Amino acid sequence: MIRASCPTCGDVELTTRDVRVLLCSTTYESSYAFQCPSCRVAVAKPAEARVVDVLLAAGISLSVWHMPAELDEAKTGEPITYDDLLEFHFQLGSGADLDTLLAGGTARWLENAGPQDVV
Repeated sequence: MIRASCPTCGDVELTTRDVRVLLCSTTYESSYAFQCPSCRVAVAKPAEARVVDVLLAAGISLSVWHMPAELDEAKTGEPITYDDLLEFHFQLGSGADLDTLLAGGTARWLENAGPQDVV
């Protein structure tokens, strides 16, 4: 059994199947996560290397993840404003398809958008 602390319920007991160790391969920061067996809230807490070692030695599974590559992309142009977002929202609700909206280029940020900016 593993003892952990839920922010709502306090100390709870978990099995190794209830806990996951999460490791970011980009920043090498780690945490552990579980769902409280009492209140069902999702809990995630930072974990130092020695805590990770103990948890892994106890048989807890490790999930490695990485930061999205988009964080490293060069940002060009002015940031999108709330007015830009609101205008785009109304344009999407106008019934026009995305190609027509992009061709019109009425929103400032759409005028400067490249293929990488539109999903």
